[in-house]
Amino acid sequence: GGLFAWLRGRCLGRGAAVDPARDTFGAMTGLYGAIQPADSVSLSTRTHGAVFNLEYSPDGSVLTVACEQTEVLLFDPISSKHIKTLSEAHEDCVNNIRFLDNRLFATCSDDTTIALWDLRKLNTKVCTLHGHTSWVKNIEYDTNTRLLVTSGFDGNVIIWDTNRCTEEGCPHKKFFHTRFLMRMRLTPDCSKMLISTSSGYLLILHDLDLNKSLEVGSYPILRARRTTSSSDITSSGSSGPRAMGSPCHQSNSGPLSEKTLSRPSQREGGSPRNSLEVLTPEVPGERDRGNCITSLQLHPKGWATLLRCSSNTDDQEWTCVYEFQEGAPVRPVSPRCSLRLTHCIEEANVGRGYIKELCFSPDGRMISSPHSFGIRLLGFDAHCSELVDCLPREASPLREIRCLYSHDDVVLTTKFSPTHCQIASGCLSGRVSLYQPKF
Repeated sequence: GGLFAWLRGRCLGRGAAVDPARDTFGAMTGLYGAIQPADSVSLSTRTHGAVFNLEYSPDGSVLTVACEQTEVLLFDPISSKHIKTLSEAHEDCVNNIRFLDNRLFATCSDDTTIALWDLRKLNTKVCTLHGHTSWVKNIEYDTNTRLLVTSGFDGNVIIWDTNRCTEEGCPHKKFFHTRFLMRMRLTPDCSKMLISTSSGYLLILHDLDLNKSLEVGSYPILRARRTTSSSDITSSGSSGPRAMGSPCHQSNSGPLSEKTLSRPSQREGGSPRNSLEVLTPEVPGERDRGNCITSLQLHPKGWATLLRCSSNTDDQEWTCVYEFQEGAPVRPVSPRCSLRLTHCIEEANVGRGYIKELCFSPDGRMISSPHSFGIRLLGFDAHCSELVDCLPREASPLREIRCLYSHDDVVLTTKFSPTHCQIASGCLSGRVSLYQPKF
C-alpha cells in the first residue's frame, strides 16, 4: 500500500521526490508577499496606444509589449530601461507576442499577418507570414517540431513550418477551423490543443498531431459533454449572438451522433490522433445565460486550465480554474477528458468590450489577474499551495493574496517574469508597470 500511495503521489506531482525545487518555489511565493509597484514606463499614448499583451523572453532578459497603434516596445525588465521601439511592426493593432527562443520572437496583428523578429537585428523583420483572412489574435509554438501555430477571428488555426523559413515566409497549412474562435493554446507537452469560443464552448484536440491537417470528416468528434444544458450541441443554448450554434465547422451536417462520426486517425490499440471533444465549462451564476470565454491560459504543469469568462451581456466577469480529469475512453468516440471547476472568483466589471489577459506564475501556485486599475494576486489557498495539494470537493473561491494598483486606467494584461520575482502589467492608456519585492 505504501508503494502504490507513493507512486500515486508521484503521478499527481506530490512529494519532494517528484519536485526537489518545490521548497524554492515556496520561498519565491513568500517573496510575492512583499511585492510592490516598482517602476512604470509611461510613453505618449499618441504613439503606441493601449497595451494588449506582454511577453518576457525565456531567460527573462527582455520584456516585449504589444501595442494598439502598430508598435512593439522592448524593455530591460531589470533596469526598467526602454531598449527599442518597433514603430511600424505592423499596419494595425499588435495583439500577441511569442518567443520561439531567447532571440527569435513572433508578433501577430489585426492586419492579418504574423511577423518574425530577431533580437540581434531589429531594424528589419526576419519575414512576414500571410495566410489569415482576419485579425490574428494568438500565437503558440511547439518546441519539439519547431512549428508555429496561430489562430485568428477568421476561425482558422494555421501551422507554419519555421524549419523551412525564408525571407519570403514559411510553408503553412490550415490545421483546423471553428466558428466564434477566441483563443487557442497548446498544453506544455503539446499533447493537446485547447480552443475557446465566444459562444461559451471549449474545444479540446487530444493526442495532438500538428503534421496532419484536419478537414471536414477527417477526425473523430467525441461526445459533447455539457454542464449547463442537456440540449444537443448544435442547438442554441442561450440568447444572444455569442451562443448561436455549434462551434464546430461540421455544424451544418446536423446533430452530432456516433453513427455519423468517422475514425480514420484511430491508432491500433490506442486512442485516435486529433480527436475532438467539445465541452461547456460551468461558470458560476451563468447557468441560465450564455457566456463568452475571453481569455484562456494553461497551468505550467498541464494540470488545469484558467479561463476568464464574461456573460453575454457583459455585466459579470469570472476567473475560473478547471482541473483536467482524464481517463481511458470506453469507446473510441467517448469522452477522454472532462473539466471540473475547482476555484473561481468574480472580477471587477470595468473596461467592457476589452479582453483581460491573465496568467499563472511560473510555478503555477498563483494567478495574476487584471482587476480594475490594477492586478490581483490570487492563490488556491491562503498559503499559495500547489493546486494538486488543495483540490476541494466542490468549487471554492480563489484566495486574494495581494491587490496592487499603479495605473490610472483599466488594466488589460499582466505577466509573471519566468526567471525573476517580478510582474508586469499594461493598461488601456498605454502605461506599463513593474512590480517586485521591497523590504
